[in-house]
This record gives sequence, C-alpha cells and structure tokens, in this order.
Amino acid sequence: MSYEVALLVFQKINITTLLYLRTELYESAVRYARIRTDWNFMDNETRINNNELRTRSHNVFIDNCNILSREMIKVNEDASWRLDLGNDRKDIGDFACFVHCFLGLSSQ
Repeated sequence: MSYEVALLVFQKINITTLLYLRTELYESAVRYARIRTDWNFMDNETRINNNELRTRSHNVFIDNCNILSREMIKVNEDASWRLDLGNDRKDIGDFACFVHCFLGLSSQ
C-alpha cells in the first residue's frame, strides 16, 4: 500500500461521525501494528508462540474496518475508503501500520 492511498483512506475515515467505531478501528490498528513491529525482534520460537495472537489481531482490525464501513453506509456517510483499502491482507496490515504512524505524528 502506498503512502498516498493510506493517507486518503485515513482522511476519509477521519471524517465519520461514528466516533466510537472509528476509535475501535484506530485502537485495533495500533495493537496490530505494535505486534507486527515486535515481530522483527522475535526469534523463531517466540514467533511461533505469538503467531495466533498476531493473526487474531489482524482479523480484529479487518473486522473493525468492515464494521465501520457498513455503519457509515447506514448513516449515509462516504464509505468509499473501504474499496480504496481493498481486500488484500498484507495491504490492510500495512494500512494498520500507517494508521499507527499517522496517529503518532498527529498527537500533541
């Protein structure tokens, strides 16, 4: 996933009035991104022991993306970001890392 696409998707998500669901999505993105980052420092045994947690965290983030997009449609908000995000698991995981980055850079 490119920076430009990730930023566009993030900006579209950021305008929703569904704050609770947006927060859930962002929190799950940060959790998954942290696990994915930690993966770089794990030996093979630790990776094996943490693989299920990593997969579950990724699935939760994907579920939160799907839930938010469905609910945005229900309240007549633009959910075109979900199409922009696509369905490739790696791209969605990359987006979680971008979310983590964008949130970190925007906090004060």
